[in-house]
Amino acid sequence: MVDIIIGSIDPLGSPPIKSDSVGVQVEAELLHVRDPRQRLVGPLGQERRKQPRKDPSNGKVLTLLIGNSAALPKDLDTKKYKVILRFIKK
Repeated sequence: MVDIIIGSIDPLGSPPIKSDSVGVQVEAELLHVRDPRQRLVGPLGQERRKQPRKDPSNGKVLTLLIGNSAALPKDLDTKKYKVILRFIKK
């Protein structure tokens, strides 16, 4: 599972080029890396998620910041997309 935080203020200058095509490369900043959850229940004994499922034991949860959300597909929340990550050292 990957947690993605999207949004920021609009950059100064010319307006960004909006694209709805599939396969657009989007630059992101890695904010945080954590291990997957080991428990299904929260601190009050209630299920945290709408669909009960266990995170993979060898997985990692990444929090990303997308600086220009205009480059993302407008229907991103429909879960019709597969996200592929490519890491490049600074």
